[in-house]
Amino acid sequence: MLDLSIVIVNWNVRDLLRQCLNSILANAKTCKLEIIVIDNASTDGSVEMVRREFPQVRLIASEVNLGYTGGNNLGITTSQGRYILLLNPDTEVVGDALSPMVAYMDAHPDVGALGPQLLNPDGSVQSSRRRFPTLCTALVESTVIQQWWPDNRILRRYYVQDRPDKALSEVDWVTGACILLRRQAVEQVGLLDDDFFMYSEELDWCRRARDAGWKVVYLPTAQVIHHEGKSSEQVLPLRHVRFQRSKIHYFRKHHGRWAGALVRAFLLLNYVYLLVVESLKWLVGHKRELRAERVRAYREVLRSGLH
Repeated sequence: MLDLSIVIVNWNVRDLLRQCLNSILANAKTCKLEIIVIDNASTDGSVEMVRREFPQVRLIASEVNLGYTGGNNLGITTSQGRYILLLNPDTEVVGDALSPMVAYMDAHPDVGALGPQLLNPDGSVQSSRRRFPTLCTALVESTVIQQWWPDNRILRRYYVQDRPDKALSEVDWVTGACILLRRQAVEQVGLLDDDFFMYSEELDWCRRARDAGWKVVYLPTAQVIHHEGKSSEQVLPLRHVRFQRSKIHYFRKHHGRWAGALVRAFLLLNYVYLLVVESLKWLVGHKRELRAERVRAYREVLRSGLH
């Protein structure tokens, strides 16, 4: 049986995908692995590039955008490895990072999911380990409150900033740019929840895994570079809508209907405020192109109702 199945869901980031695949193939020396690329109807030549330059990669070219979650679920169901690595196309594996990840899982059969240390392109550490969010977290993270109060104990706790970046530790969840799943855990817990088109799907899965008795671990001795948000930044309004819809769905699913309704109402008020502020800045002529882009994005969010 293969040690590792690497599932990469791609959407219009051809050049980053090439770098990602090269980093895997250059450094994966000891793992028996397969690489599965799910392409979500890209229009930038990604499919042709993979076929031409990486014939050893199993490519599934979807004619429709399945979303990050749907694409990963398709990859998981077609994979054969003992472990399944969900890897963003805008990442690069640093050295032989995959082997210690697999070795740690082999040595700790109670661990259902593992995340490496993520790095920014400049080599600084990117936050990738988390505690489960509370309602306070939902009202602060990625809202105007975080802008007004960036250094607050709510987010310091959420981002696990009370532990050193170099500390191997058990955590509540790790971000999905690179997350290694044990097949037995997937078989017990189930696939990613398709109701999360993208964002929060790994949070939800780790919560279900932890509820089922599996541990989640952050392993800083394995490192992966993450060029964050290169697919989603191509569609700014949808990025806002999908991020906030997923947050609402998570709280509705795990904290109840009233919690989901509270989060939704607060987020809509947040975007009303942002729309007013950006409109006023546009009126006074401050960086008008940027303000106009943000106004359009915030209008789309409010028009969606975040349902």
